[in-house]
Amino acid sequence: MKFKADRATLLKALAHVQNIVERRNTIPILANVLLSVRDGRLTIAATDLEIALIEEIPATTARDGAVTAPAATLYEIVRRQQEGATIELDHPGGDAPLALRAGRYATNLVVLPTDEFPKLDAGKLSHRFAVPAQALRGLIDRTKFAISTEETRYYLNGIYVHVAETDGTPVLRAVATDGHRLARVEEPLPEGAMGMPGVIIPRKTVNEVRKLLEESSGDIGVSLSETRIQFEFGTMRLTSKLIDGTYPDYSRVIPVGNDKIMRVDKKDFTAAVARVSAISTERNRPIKLSVGRDMLVLSATSPEQGTATEELESGQVHYESTPIEIGFQSRYLNDVAEQISGDVEFCFADGATPTLVRDAGDLSAVFVLMPMRV
Repeated sequence: MKFKADRATLLKALAHVQNIVERRNTIPILANVLLSVRDGRLTIAATDLEIALIEEIPATTARDGAVTAPAATLYEIVRRQQEGATIELDHPGGDAPLALRAGRYATNLVVLPTDEFPKLDAGKLSHRFAVPAQALRGLIDRTKFAISTEETRYYLNGIYVHVAETDGTPVLRAVATDGHRLARVEEPLPEGAMGMPGVIIPRKTVNEVRKLLEESSGDIGVSLSETRIQFEFGTMRLTSKLIDGTYPDYSRVIPVGNDKIMRVDKKDFTAAVARVSAISTERNRPIKLSVGRDMLVLSATSPEQGTATEELESGQVHYESTPIEIGFQSRYLNDVAEQISGDVEFCFADGATPTLVRDAGDLSAVFVLMPMRV
């Protein structure tokens, strides 16, 4: 195998695939990327056995073939070359080292046999459709903060994506929860998605897809079965296993009939939460919301520092129901508020039951917060 590639193009592709490589693993080949040259095309691939990323980039190819090379080392070598450099990689085959040249720089890298590299065939993916990149970003951004990190309830360690119905209209719905908060976001159902199975996309896959979306526009191709999902970003293709489990009936957690409605300016609210919570370094220290007619008092107590309070009043808060006191983790309040672009709308029942939170100007997303004792 022999080819030449522009440093910037090669570096960008290596940055993508090396994110998949696990830094600590017991299988040496998983620390390598697979470089393949065939019919004048260069393909770079990496996998951790759960996720596989394949990217095709332009290159000047001289000899077809394939080789594996240590991902982190290759990335660092290419990264440290001068801008505008041309990188030449040459492997004669067998156990011979991989020769790398860039201008006057030259090195050799130890390779591992390509037949040890896992096969990346995704198998038959029965459902295919396209999602606008902006819509996919919205589904991920407004739910991923609520993904559980508790490994014992592994089925909560991802985003549950499925077809649902809202007001008689089919939608593509994404849900995440960690038992303390829940996010449910909807987008119009893409053509071809009807009948797809409900799938749980693992947290690592969600994070990698979100990184790739930073550089993507237009439509993203999605293919899936009951066990795997694949995302196509132009010349990149990310394939992942799905979490094998049954997602709980999240609808039982979403409260109905919460008729005490408070609307508050997002900017004023998040700033007040930040100031009041600054009194304590404990991440799970609650903030108490004392709500009255067109008035909200936020307060927090710290055994070391005492108390802090801030009042928001008419013009910042709108509330016409009976007074209520309720407590939430400050971090959870901030996480939810970050997903909202307009005024934040809290729907309370009482101080001890789940609270519904939503964007007053966008009902496609709803959030649920479990209160804390204060």
